[in-house]
Amino acid sequence: MEINGFVWAGFLLFVLLMLALDLGVFHRKSHEVKIREALVWSAVWISLAMIFNVGVYYFMGKEKAIEFLTGYVIEKSLSVDNLFVFIMVFSYFNVDTKYQHKVLFWGILGALVMRAIFIFAGVALIQQFHWIIYVFGAFLIFTGIKMLVQKNEEVAPDKNPLVRLFKRFFPVTDTMHGDRFFVKINARTVATPLFIVLLIIEFTDLIFAVDSIPAILAISTDTFIIFTSNVFAILGLRALYFALAGIAKLFYYLKYGLSAILVFVGVKMVIAGFFKIPVLYSLLIIVSILTLSVLASVIFPKTEKE
Repeated sequence: MEINGFVWAGFLLFVLLMLALDLGVFHRKSHEVKIREALVWSAVWISLAMIFNVGVYYFMGKEKAIEFLTGYVIEKSLSVDNLFVFIMVFSYFNVDTKYQHKVLFWGILGALVMRAIFIFAGVALIQQFHWIIYVFGAFLIFTGIKMLVQKNEEVAPDKNPLVRLFKRFFPVTDTMHGDRFFVKINARTVATPLFIVLLIIEFTDLIFAVDSIPAILAISTDTFIIFTSNVFAILGLRALYFALAGIAKLFYYLKYGLSAILVFVGVKMVIAGFFKIPVLYSLLIIVSILTLSVLASVIFPKTEKE
């Protein structure tokens, strides 16, 4: 099936409609998102993704449906690592839980734009210069190994290059002003710490996109499949954050699972020239790695000393 402009426009319209309903109707007023509400929204986003996948299967075939599902699982699993950074950032700035949803909403809206740029650029590069797939593969292997050996770093906003650049050109107040990103003080518009939090969230997603987009390019080079699987995974990230924020630290071995996934996908890209791993096998391997890392976290919980 040839994806024409009407299909693209319809999908983008659907995304905008869901975002408008999310912020304009269901979260019009700032409030603390409870675990039950987060689980319901997580179920909604996952269900929508699976319904869309059925549509992909029906109109584009089994192979494309498996590619979508694999891309969705990869992006969803890698985005879990984002949750730990969100937790640290919100904790560092002592952001009230009822304001966190608004920050994540605008952060994810910006992430959608950045991901679109990365995806279209990545696909264009691979189509124009096929050898770059080996560069992406080597980079993913390096990133996976680095994730395995590096220790968790503390949040240091003053060292963030985007924050430092912003503060150089725009004044920032030291106190929170509810859920507002900008306020007027002495007839002068200044940014609040909540906007600095938003900048850090955006910068963090930019860094994670550098890992996740090449990983999905190993599964498919179909722009529509990559973009839609990314969008569905990202749209459900906020609900996933509020559902898992309290227990994310219990998944001690998830980091090792994500590292293994990046290395596997990197190897898949590097050997693609002489041996192609079927997408279905890739999906099964990735799901198995995730399952084992979660089970290991439950069976062998982290000790106080660790």
